Amino acid sequence: MQFHLESDELKLLADVLLEQDAAEYGALLNRVMARDLRFDAGELEQTANLLAGKKASLKDEIAHETDAAQKAKLEQKLALLNRVLERVNEACVMF
Repeated sequence: MQFHLESDELKLLADVLLEQDAAEYGALLNRVMARDLRFDAGELEQTANLLAGKKASLKDEIAHETDAAQKAKLEQKLALLNRVLERVNEACVMF
């Protein structure tokens, strides 16, 4: 199934994938960089789990951040991540 992400959402997904093991996520990263989002059910589920894990760690990072400007930046990133995760989850349901 192919779903659509905006440029900022694609960048976030690519950044999250870059943080992962290249052997496991390299093929997905290459497809995201090529804007080829034709993921199968397993890839959608894998992406959703990865984003959910990143969401949890980002929430933890926000909770421990003391600098207001940095906290606001992290909260913007979290909002973007939530949008991407929502789109991936919608695609999972439609699959």
